[in-house]
Amino acid sequence: MSDEIYDITIIGGGPVGMFAGFYAGLRTAKFQIIESLSELGGQVNALYPEKTILDIPAYPAISGRDLVANLKKQLATMDGDIKLNQTVVNVEKVDDVFKVTTNKGITKTKAIIIAVGNGAFNPRKLSADGVETISDQQLVYTASDLDAFKNKKVLVAGGGDSAIDQALMLEDIADEVYLLHRRNEFRGLEHTVNLLKQSSVKLVTPYLIKSLENVDNNQVRVHAKKMKTDDEFIDIDVDKILVNYGFISNNKDMQGWNVDIEEDHHATKVDGNLQTNIKNIYAVGDQAKYDGKQTIIATGFGEVPITINAIMNDLYPGNRAPIHSTQLS
Repeated sequence: MSDEIYDITIIGGGPVGMFAGFYAGLRTAKFQIIESLSELGGQVNALYPEKTILDIPAYPAISGRDLVANLKKQLATMDGDIKLNQTVVNVEKVDDVFKVTTNKGITKTKAIIIAVGNGAFNPRKLSADGVETISDQQLVYTASDLDAFKNKKVLVAGGGDSAIDQALMLEDIADEVYLLHRRNEFRGLEHTVNLLKQSSVKLVTPYLIKSLENVDNNQVRVHAKKMKTDDEFIDIDVDKILVNYGFISNNKDMQGWNVDIEEDHHATKVDGNLQTNIKNIYAVGDQAKYDGKQTIIATGFGEVPITINAIMNDLYPGNRAPIHSTQLS
């Protein structure tokens, strides 16, 4: 363990954690970002790199991949330590600092910002007969390589914002796009639902996939049942199936820490400054829970200055927080 002590340790290197690092740099804090994955970007980069994001100010629309790339450029302007492939296995209070233990070492820090989103995540898998007979090229859970869908007949399964975004994104790439959902109504933003209804995407509702089978020409036959019926089915032959049923997440690593952080439905309870019940441990982004919270990226970005300034005011009370960002440089 080094004698070096960080002002701020940011646990989680998704979009909000990356912006937290940048803003910590603006306040000249000595900071580190610890990320369990092999690269920055979190869920956006790992699961939805081509997803169109609409809630970033100044960008009418931006892909997840481009957002992460821009955040990396922004973060690179600050002098912080970025530690990838490291999982925080313990946090404990030692005197007036925290000892942060990862699978690769131990560091000390005066304050911690938890920016782990919903924790570790995996896509929700499709449950249907015959799914084990379909190849990983035919049945996918992310659209990380758009060329793989070029001139293909594609079925997107799901009914939320991400599924709609992906169907619309593939409209100009694939030969034909179906969107299958078990309800007639979609859970997306009204604007994107309107775009969907005006598009060439073929809506298959309300249907549920019951089985898959390989057919001629390396295609997959999707056998779907109409909801609330006993014997009404439809078959659709496609080249690729893109399943977007969301993801399963957990924060079990946090539960093993030697600090008793108060939770609410697997999220971290915070006050008006995003501080937890433990002094100098904060949470931002999807992991932070308070009344009226909206779990979108824009909200997480807005929480970052509040948190960083609260930390710096506590650590260095003589350094008055800036009123405008232009005063930071």
